[in-house]
This record gives sequence, structure tokens and C-alpha cells, in this order.
Amino acid sequence: MSIVDELRALQAEAVAALGSVSDLGTLEDVRIAFLGKKGSLTAVLRGLGSLPPEERPAVGKVSNEVRVALEEAIESRRGELAGAALADRFVAEAIDVTLPGRHRLPGKQHLISQTLDDIVQVFLGLGYKIGEGPEVELDYYNFTALNHPPEHPARAATDTFYVRDLSGDHAAVDGESDVLLRTHTSPVQVHVMERQQPPIYVLAPGRVYRRDVADPSHLPQFTQIEGLVVDEGITFGDLKGTLEHFVREIFGPKRRVRLRPHFFPFTEPSAEVDISCGMCGGSGCRSCSGEGWIEVLGSGMVDPNVFGYVGIDPERYSGFAFGVGAERVAALKYGIPDLRLFVDGDMRFLRQF
Repeated sequence: MSIVDELRALQAEAVAALGSVSDLGTLEDVRIAFLGKKGSLTAVLRGLGSLPPEERPAVGKVSNEVRVALEEAIESRRGELAGAALADRFVAEAIDVTLPGRHRLPGKQHLISQTLDDIVQVFLGLGYKIGEGPEVELDYYNFTALNHPPEHPARAATDTFYVRDLSGDHAAVDGESDVLLRTHTSPVQVHVMERQQPPIYVLAPGRVYRRDVADPSHLPQFTQIEGLVVDEGITFGDLKGTLEHFVREIFGPKRRVRLRPHFFPFTEPSAEVDISCGMCGGSGCRSCSGEGWIEVLGSGMVDPNVFGYVGIDPERYSGFAFGVGAERVAALKYGIPDLRLFVDGDMRFLRQF
């Protein structure tokens, strides 16, 4: 067998040996066995000196090819074994840090938003339009144009949040700010009547602010829905019929409605609206303090003085207005004893609705 044949046979033997190697240690043994100082390839190459001079170049070329091929095969196998060893190590040293899955409940509207939407839908069905106005209002729109006299207690800083007017453009007679956080959405009535001549059928929902300490029946910020109708021939009977429809749509068809005389600066005559207690049906219980009736909202016929501020002829037009709190409606409808539950953010409470 010639030296070239020995080299090719040696290459084939080395490749076969590499195929059976399963770890890096064995691979190193194979490398030494074939390419080391005492390896098989080195032993064959020592015989080159006995070859005739004319054969040495060709044999030398083949020997270099065999060496390069073996080195590349060894490095390729080394990469394969190293990758497999690393994967095995990852598996052996893996730590399970998986946490139990968290079930996230789908989002939903807050109960007050639901109640507000329900009320709005009732009046949209009657042909009302939605009116909007600023939450930071002028004293004129919040009080004066709604027929509140200068000495009315609602104007006091103990009842109303006044805003510091840095520009000085809106100062009251006594030098104090004439800017405030609206105490009701009734100012929207004035804005609408300034912009629009009758007929007017408008509903004004929004946030309002009063200097009340939060307790089971009061909040310093709450949601009010104000309604206004101005047209020819509007009577107190129209007001009563509208409110009866509203009550039965929201609280159920079996609820009875009672109107009691009251006083509001911007309506005359005025009435508080009561509904029969949903717990006892009107016979009297702890929920209604034995009365059988529960107060829901305030209402009345628009005072002609209010029409005077907005240029509407009170001899031709008449109207009615009412105001109801969404928190009050929700509390009565769902039997909630404390209004503070609406703003505490306790998901155990809110998920019930």
C-alpha cells in the first residue's frame, strides 16, 4: 500500500472514530491519537523521507489535505458536542420560576356610570338633548341667573368651593373671587337658554361639588342630572307625568310617586319627589324610617325671574326643571346604605354590579 493510500485510509478511520465520539473528553483522545506527536498521521508522515524526490510534492499535498480535513472534522464535532453539553446543562440546572396564572376579570363600567347611562337613556327616549357646561363656573351662572339672592346661604364659602382668580377679571363686590366649582348642573340651563330659544328639552349630566363632609348620605363630589323643559303650554301636570315615567323606568313599574311642596330659588311652585319604599312597598320599615316613602329628587316650574335673565318671554313660555343625583338613584335602586362605597374603590363591592 502506498503512502497516499495509507493517508486516505487513515482519514476514513479518523472520520469513523469521530462519528462514535459522545463527549469532549473522548474527542480529545481521538485528536491526540491521530494528530498528536505520537499519532497515526505523524507516524505516516515520518515515512516521507524515504520517498523518491519526485514523489514527495504529491504526497506532501495529500498529507496536508488529510490534516486540514481531520482538523476541520474535529472542530465541527467539538462544536456539536459543546452545544449538546450546554443544552443538557440547561436542562439539569433549570429552575422553575413559573407563578400560578392570574385570572384577570374583564373591565366594566362603574355603577355610577351605569346608573347615569340608564337615566340618560330614559330622557333621550323622550326626545331630550344632552347639554354640557363648565365645572368651573361663574357666580352669575351658578347663583344669580338662577334667582339666588345675594344673602342666600348656598353662596357662603362654607357651602361652596370658590376658586382663586389670579387674573382678577372676575371679582365679586367684596373683592373675593367670583369663580367657583359649580354646586349643581343647573347653570347649564342658563347657558342653553342664552344660546337657544324655546322649545327646549335638555338634560345636563355632570359632576358637581359642595363643601360636605363625606358620610353615608353626602359626598363632596357627586354626579347630578338636571332636566329642563321650556315650551308653550307646559304645565305642572307635564312635570308630574315626566317624573312618574322616569321613576318607573328606573325603579320599576310598581313604584308610586308623591310630590310634596318645597322651595327652590329657581322654581315656583317647587316640589320634592318621593317614591314608595322598595323594601316595604309603602307600609313603613327601617329603610324608609317608617314613612313608606323615600325622597329622590327636587323639581318645580321654572320661576319667571329666571326667564328674565335669558330673554325668554314668561307670558308666552313656561317650563319645568328637576335635578337628581346618580349616587342617590343607585343607592336606592340597589339598596346601598353608604354613598362612600361608590368612591372607596373596593373591588369586592364594585364587582357586584
